[in-house]
Amino acid sequence: MRFLGHSTVRLELGGKVVLTDPVLTSRVSLLRRVVAPLRAQDWADADVVLISHLHGDHLHVPSLRLLRPDTRVIVPRGSAEWVRRRGIRRVEEIDVGQTIVDDGLRITATYADHSGHRWGPRSTRGPDSPALGHILEADGLRVYAAGDTDLFDGMGSFGELDVALLPVWGWGPNLGPGHLDPERAAAAVDVLRPRLAVPVHWGTLAVAGLTRAPAGHGERMRALLQDPPHRFAAAAAELGNAHRVRIARPGEDVSLQGAG
Repeated sequence: MRFLGHSTVRLELGGKVVLTDPVLTSRVSLLRRVVAPLRAQDWADADVVLISHLHGDHLHVPSLRLLRPDTRVIVPRGSAEWVRRRGIRRVEEIDVGQTIVDDGLRITATYADHSGHRWGPRSTRGPDSPALGHILEADGLRVYAAGDTDLFDGMGSFGELDVALLPVWGWGPNLGPGHLDPERAAAAVDVLRPRLAVPVHWGTLAVAGLTRAPAGHGERMRALLQDPPHRFAAAAAELGNAHRVRIARPGEDVSLQGAG
């Protein structure tokens, strides 16, 4: 697997290339990518895209338009028509507990404790679909991609997991409801007990100009682009799970060999 930044991960499983929540461009609305730009070879051969929820830093339409038209885009229940109207051709829906099979790859949607509305929990306009996680099964491996979520009852019911991709922060100086911070993500590791836990949703996007601001907000933002995965690893170590954590910076690979 390769952590491409934010919640975007490239997974090679079951003869397929899977992208989670692809954000492939240098900007997302007011946010700017603050790490090296992606290369086309990171995403151009994607077979399957998994969208965890409809927020603009996860369902990023300009990024979806960069993919091959035949790429299979799997979105939460109730949002497929909205996505199709934006020029994405091959779209299908999945809901919690449902499974999609693509040759040797099985994808099952799981619950996520997060707002699924396109414009956030306080809006009543635009599409509203449940936020999801996904369990991918292939090649003797089970990978849990959590999407955006907080801890929830039943998180420990997924069975044996080889890899868990867990969010540990976001893109701003604060986190709203429905997110894992580094310490709560470490608690999730203790519940899930994966062989390998990789922190995602950190170190990639920031409000334009904020990282260059002087002390105060700027200093805090610069720290938040670096510190969350290390806080996560430290908190996991306190719970006896240091051996489970692998940190990859945006653009770095993590081998899945030996995870199963």
